[in-house]
Amino acid sequence: MKAPDERRPPEPESMSERAYRNLEEQIVTLRLQPGASVTEPELVDLLGLGRTPVREAIQRLSAEGLLLVKPRKGIFVAAVDPYEHLAVLETRRALERVVVAAAARFANALEREDLARCACAMRAGAADRNLETFMREDKNFDRIVGEASRNRFAVRALRPLQIMSRRFWYAYHGLADLGEAADLHLAIMKAVAEGLENEAIEGSDTLMAHLMTTARKIVSSGR
Repeated sequence: MKAPDERRPPEPESMSERAYRNLEEQIVTLRLQPGASVTEPELVDLLGLGRTPVREAIQRLSAEGLLLVKPRKGIFVAAVDPYEHLAVLETRRALERVVVAAAARFANALEREDLARCACAMRAGAADRNLETFMREDKNFDRIVGEASRNRFAVRALRPLQIMSRRFWYAYHGLADLGEAADLHLAIMKAVAEGLENEAIEGSDTLMAHLMTTARKIVSSGR
């Protein structure tokens, strides 16, 4: 299986997708605080979009575990639970191995170029201790590697776990070393770009171990 090097023009974004993307960002970046109670009309006003796309976004985010819809009680932003996050990372570890290995096999020239740009931007964000830049490139990294894997099933299963991990980082970034995290991401990017499957898997396992170590520290501290 060989990946084409031509870029496909992006498909137009639907109102539903825009509502989902914007609401996801509000939750992941903690602008909507964990445990907060929200209403559908409040979210319509916040996002500036119609009721139907916002309702569809709520349903998707509820299915992904970021919103809790309780009948007769309302809508709540899910808590950030370090214990639960350990299970997220354990599941994510297995799926990431599948995706990075496939990406190393199938990444095309344009995707390798995208990874090089992502690596530079992530390194700069870590050096400046700019969490917004770092997290934007972390999301970009997941997108590029996912597309390069040509495995939409693994990517679809992995995406909610990656979103939860980014939210966890926003909640506990004070305990994280952005420089070390960037280096671990860069090792995976290098392996994928060079077509080294085993090295990509090893790099992914190392990154997941790093994230699990941080989560365990938070659990043991009782935060």
